Amino acid sequence: MAPPTGPSHRPRRKPKPTTLSLNGTITTTTSTTTNNRQETPAFPLVAFFWPAKASNTSPWIILPSILLITFLFRWATSLWPYSGHAKPPLHGDFEAQRHWMELTINLPITHWYFHDLEWWGLDYPPLTAYHSWVVGQIGNLFNPDWFALYLSRGTDDIDLKVFMRASVVASEYLVYVPAAILCVRQLGKLHSINSWESAIALTAILLQPATILIDHGHFQYNTVMLGFMLATLASMLAGKLLWSSVFFVATLGFKQMALFYAPAVAAYLAGQCLFPRIDIPRFLGIAVVTLASFAVLFFPLLAGTALDTYRNIPLPADAKPPPLMAFLPENITPQTRYHPYLLQLTQSIHRIFPFARGLFEDKVANIWCTLHSTHIYKLSHLSSTNLSRAALALTLTALTPPCLLLLLKPTKPLLPYALATTAWAFFLCSYQVHEKNVLLPLLPMTLLLATDGGMKPAIRAWTGYANLLACWTMFPLLVRDGLRVPYFILTALWAWLMGLPPCGTSTLTTSAEDGGLSWVGKTIHVATYAGMVGWHVVEMAVAPPEGKPDLWVVANVGLGCAGFGVCYLWCLWRSVEVSGVLYDVGIWKRGVGGEKKKKKTQ
Repeated sequence: MAPPTGPSHRPRRKPKPTTLSLNGTITTTTSTTTNNRQETPAFPLVAFFWPAKASNTSPWIILPSILLITFLFRWATSLWPYSGHAKPPLHGDFEAQRHWMELTINLPITHWYFHDLEWWGLDYPPLTAYHSWVVGQIGNLFNPDWFALYLSRGTDDIDLKVFMRASVVASEYLVYVPAAILCVRQLGKLHSINSWESAIALTAILLQPATILIDHGHFQYNTVMLGFMLATLASMLAGKLLWSSVFFVATLGFKQMALFYAPAVAAYLAGQCLFPRIDIPRFLGIAVVTLASFAVLFFPLLAGTALDTYRNIPLPADAKPPPLMAFLPENITPQTRYHPYLLQLTQSIHRIFPFARGLFEDKVANIWCTLHSTHIYKLSHLSSTNLSRAALALTLTALTPPCLLLLLKPTKPLLPYALATTAWAFFLCSYQVHEKNVLLPLLPMTLLLATDGGMKPAIRAWTGYANLLACWTMFPLLVRDGLRVPYFILTALWAWLMGLPPCGTSTLTTSAEDGGLSWVGKTIHVATYAGMVGWHVVEMAVAPPEGKPDLWVVANVGLGCAGFGVCYLWCLWRSVEVSGVLYDVGIWKRGVGGEKKKKKTQ
């Protein structure tokens, strides 16, 4: 037998470096020698999760750790002052929320939308009123003096502050956090994102500085509404359209500003009923469930009205019929059996949509406030009717393209982009916008971190740009609340964790070929961040000139509006790209030489 001519064993191949993300989005591969390659975290937040990836840690350990850490940041922020703290006569949003608890637990339900409207009258939908009733009943068990009718106005008791802050955290962890987890998981399934990278995206979403500063600093319950919206989106991604209808009615039922999302939600549901074929049973199911959900939403209000009518409880002495009652048929008089129910419904609608307040209340970085405050055009030259018509026309013009895309191309990957674009359209163009409304377009934009390529420098840069710019535009509001220090800490920390300017440069140093920003995008980002940092230096070091005390605030509004306009255009362009409409009409070709690539259309 002839001896073997080759080696007795096959040499072992050197293992290739492990790929921690499908697109190499959160790692940087470096070469130390010719045959030795090493992967390192692309930005600091990934570095914190690096040991968990190396040791293959269970998600059941990672998730509680995320929730605990994000809770600590929320509670640390809540130790600072709140809106209206020790600022009579009306105090602020803290007093408004406390007062709603006071009136809902002490007054008959027919008085809720009529009671003393000059002192923080209830002007949110019924679900907020029910939430205030529940929280007020719990607080009343601890200390009835916190919610004593008329006697507790403007109280700044430290124990009350602790209870109210805890109610925000509890509400958020009951609604917003579970919905965020479900939504990130659905996005992970849709885009084939591994659980480790999804955990990083979830942490970035839960540490979103604007949400923490407003709800846990300024004091609000926005995350309850945003949580219902996340549940709506998660249901859409899971293909459960009926549940999405239920959750979106809850979203609208908690805060009316959720209407920012309504056109996009309606367009997607309608598109699902029309394409790829007309589905009448699906349409009827969505319509019936939506109407039933609204009926359930208003049922406690109407049931309470029936009980108060039976007990002959009169309305407050100063109660006036809402203007909407004038449009009802003349034969509906106070003696009509269903008159009390119509009165309650029309009064709640009148309070929820306060058109009499004007186009905007305070300085806000949208188109109308920018035109007026910078003296480009004084809106006082126009009547309120013409202003409302102009706002409606401009809003419809801005939201039509993304909604049309969703109607004709109702695909799941398009949803976050179209929702963000529609919300930006409302924020920039619509009626009665305030600073805190910016949380609505920020939510779907931040969710992009959990999508395919979401951790790549380009998407991470634009998501971070919108978040940091939004926090910066809210700075005048936060300073009035005594939240200057939390603002700087939370925004700088989030920017550093995500590798964003001015605390990181990873999004600016990556070339466009490697998933980074184009030179146009880099120019816009560098100019905006330089303007934000320079503005802070001037605001702290230089007093505004006499006769122009709001000069720095106006500069904030102008730059913020320009930046948000760019965010709208970016989201709109990405919506067009993701929808694939440019490929369908032949403007772009798929792949080199016209060869079509496989494209995920779900």
